[in-house]
Amino acid sequence: MIATLRNRTLLQPKSLDDALKMLRDEGPLTPLAGCTDLYVALNFGTLHDTRFLDIWRLEELRTIRATRGVLTIGALTTFTDLMRSPIIRKRLPMLAAAAREIGGVQIQNRGTIGGNVVNASPAGDTLPVLAAADAIVVLQSAQGVRRVPFAAFYPGYRQTVRRSDELVTALEIAPVRGRQFFRKVGTRAAQAISKVVMAAVAGESPRIAFGSLAPTVIRAARTEAALARGVPLDEAQRVLAAELSPIDDLRSTAEYRRTVAVNLLARFVRAD
Repeated sequence: MIATLRNRTLLQPKSLDDALKMLRDEGPLTPLAGCTDLYVALNFGTLHDTRFLDIWRLEELRTIRATRGVLTIGALTTFTDLMRSPIIRKRLPMLAAAAREIGGVQIQNRGTIGGNVVNASPAGDTLPVLAAADAIVVLQSAQGVRRVPFAAFYPGYRQTVRRSDELVTALEIAPVRGRQFFRKVGTRAAQAISKVVMAAVAGESPRIAFGSLAPTVIRAARTEAALARGVPLDEAQRVLAAELSPIDDLRSTAEYRRTVAVNLLARFVRAD
C-alpha cells in the first residue's frame, strides 16, 4: 500500500547552520537526502515519520579531502562520488569497491554514505569498510560537534547514538596501513542485499569486519588477534567459526553465513 503524502511537512534549509537550527527549534525532524531508503518505506506504506528536513542541497556536506593525514568524507558524498574520487581510490580502495556493489547506477547517483550509516542496516555495504578502517563519525548540532568512534555508533539493531538535534556531517579516517580487502556475497551479482559482506585490512594488526551476520556490523576481534599471532589459516578459520553467531532470516541461514564468512577469510589471507 502506497502511503499518502498528506499531512507531511518538508523543511528545506539553505545552509548547514540553518539545518541545525531547524533540528533544534522545529524538531523532531527526519533528515532526508538521496531518499533511496525513505522512498521504499513510503511506497510500502511503512514510513511513519511525518516531518522531514531536506539536506540534499547542503554542498558543505559533499567534501572529500585529506588534511594532515586524515581523510574526511562528507555525509552527502554519493556512491558515484566515492567510485570516482582519486583520493578514495588511493587511500581507501575497499570503500570504492563497496560503492560499486550498491544498487544500480540510479541508486549510486542518489544514495549517500551518510544515509547508509544513519540507516543502520546491518546489511549496509559500506559499514564493514568503515568498521575495518576505524572510522570516526562526526555529529554536529547547533550546540557544537562531537566525534564518535564507529565501533560505538550502533548500540543495537537499527539504532544509532545520534541525537534528534544532530546531523551526521562527515566521516573521518586516519591512514589505513596494509592491503585492503572487500567482498560481498548476495543472491545475484548486482542490486542484491548482501547475505554476507566482509571488509578487512592485512598487516601486523589485522582488521576484519562483517555485515549481514548480526544485528549490527561486527569486528572479529578474536580472529584478528589470532592472525596477528601468525596462526595457520585453518586455525584462524576455526577461531572465526567459533567467534561468529550469525543470524537466520529470510535471505539466508546462520549455517550458510558462517560457512561463507570462513571461506572469505581464506580468500583474504591467501591474497597475500
